[in-house]
Amino acid sequence: MSAGDSAWAAYAAGMRSRARLVLLALGLAAVLTAGCTADAGVPRAPGDRVSSEEATALADLLHRNRQEGGADFVVTAPYSTGAVLTLTGEIDFRHSVGRAQAVTTFTDGRPDDTRTVFFSPKDLWIGDVRGLTAALTRVGLPKVAYLRRPLTAPDAAAGTPLMDVIVRILVNLSAPSGDDARDFLATGYTWQGQRSIDSRLASLFRLHDGRTVAVATTGNLLLQYVTPLVDGSFDVTVTLSDHGPRAIDLPSAGETAAVADHQAIATALGI
Repeated sequence: MSAGDSAWAAYAAGMRSRARLVLLALGLAAVLTAGCTADAGVPRAPGDRVSSEEATALADLLHRNRQEGGADFVVTAPYSTGAVLTLTGEIDFRHSVGRAQAVTTFTDGRPDDTRTVFFSPKDLWIGDVRGLTAALTRVGLPKVAYLRRPLTAPDAAAGTPLMDVIVRILVNLSAPSGDDARDFLATGYTWQGQRSIDSRLASLFRLHDGRTVAVATTGNLLLQYVTPLVDGSFDVTVTLSDHGPRAIDLPSAGETAAVADHQAIATALGI
């Protein structure tokens, strides 16, 4: 097993050992807010409560992602000192499927560890795994490009792996319908000013439990979502861009082997 594989395996084992590594809330349909401006002519200061107009936009934000169809994304998660997991890819919000390149970078001189991942609300496919072909050949198994496993349940007793947490964040960034705007007026959400994200002006909002969102001032599209994990040791940041329809084909059965059928190989490769 290469140094990169060892690093990934160590990361995977460490994340699985975290006690109940889950989001502060996976029901994102009730946690995001939107970027419309407050009533015209009314001065605002960071920390002001969201307006009724913002609450209305908030209620439709995740449904708006569904209507747009999809988006490109970059997710960053500095899961330990000197190590950052970054996913760069695209998601189809209408079918809740996506693909990405997952790169773990280190500050101690170790080389980057890179994988290709596909995901759905139920499963994760992991490809470009160094050593996979050789491991399969040694035991007389056919070559495949991906290993597939079910996503870990968010309430798993041994904790949820970070990759699974990120996938659940992404697939929960859309909703089939809007919510009741009244639900967003009494929750303590506050306006935090404006800044540019990927050259687009965004309004920033802070939620009552430490999460933040940035929403385009034109079009009220979600541009960024930041959430701390339960233990508070780091934030996961999702940045969206180029909203629009996506067509993503998940790996075929012929390209895929189930982790459950090859557990020893998967464990050795840190999957």
